[in-house]
Amino acid sequence: MELEFSLRPTAEESVPGEGTPEVENMVILGGGIAGFTAAMYAGRSGLNPLVIVGNALGGQAAMTEMMENYPGFPDGIGGVDLAELVQKQAVKFGARLEHDVAIEVDFSVRPFIVKTYGRTIKARTVIIATGATPRRLFVPGEDKFIGRGISFCATCDGYFYRNKTVAVIGGGNSALDEGLYLARLAERVYVIHRRDQLRAEKILQERAFRNPKMSFIWNTVVEEVLGEDHVTGLKLRNVKTGEVSVLPVDGVFEYIGMQPNTEIFRGQIELDANGYIITDKRQHTNIEGVFAAGDVQSPDFQQAVIAAGTGAAAAIEAERYLARLEG
Repeated sequence: MELEFSLRPTAEESVPGEGTPEVENMVILGGGIAGFTAAMYAGRSGLNPLVIVGNALGGQAAMTEMMENYPGFPDGIGGVDLAELVQKQAVKFGARLEHDVAIEVDFSVRPFIVKTYGRTIKARTVIIATGATPRRLFVPGEDKFIGRGISFCATCDGYFYRNKTVAVIGGGNSALDEGLYLARLAERVYVIHRRDQLRAEKILQERAFRNPKMSFIWNTVVEEVLGEDHVTGLKLRNVKTGEVSVLPVDGVFEYIGMQPNTEIFRGQIELDANGYIITDKRQHTNIEGVFAAGDVQSPDFQQAVIAAGTGAAAAIEAERYLARLEG
């Protein structure tokens, strides 16, 4: 899956190796709402932060067609549009964006070490805002058909399923939000959920239940993705009766939860049992000078407005930390 939208480098963004300081005041890992908000606050404090954008420019926000619950936009705002606005705001206040990916860190030394594909960076403070990525089903056929009938982003790939039949796996906000989007394009949308009730917000449930194109398959899990060159169906199993059936579909969209992007931090900072970064209420990790914000440390809320708030808090605390070092 590849996101294509207008978040692009500008003349104000940094080029690796050109005029960058020997030691950065602040390196922010992640180019989503949390990372860009942290960069905006740090930029306003005169810290000239460096943002290592990573692979998912715009983060999870960029995968949401319309946000109706972000403050200040009573008519809603597209996720890509919101990410682009926050990025522009960060750059306006002096943030520098580097379109690279962090592949290794060393928080046992000071200044901290951040390695990307392009270079090695030293930093006095680091804010981790690497977010989370969709969980996988891990069933036969899934690997084979990713990009050939399996997607994790309806707003990215929904167009390819105009007037076709698709399945949405999951029962949370993302599943229904993207299912409703797909219902505008597809002929039929099946929502497959392993329980007998949804976890999504009531307003989304009401919209989905009213939509004549959406049908719900309860107490059911996917056993296998079927097809030859492209997805043709799903092998399903009812978790209560054990009954196995085949559902013909042209595409599958998976929304069964998120996996935090924390693999490179294992052994460097404290993670919980599910791999999320443990922070205190001021976004501090167990390593002084290293902070975390957004979905990477927020398994319970994973909302853009929460990501923005924690990004701001992390930047404020990082600035205070730097001030103490200098004082």
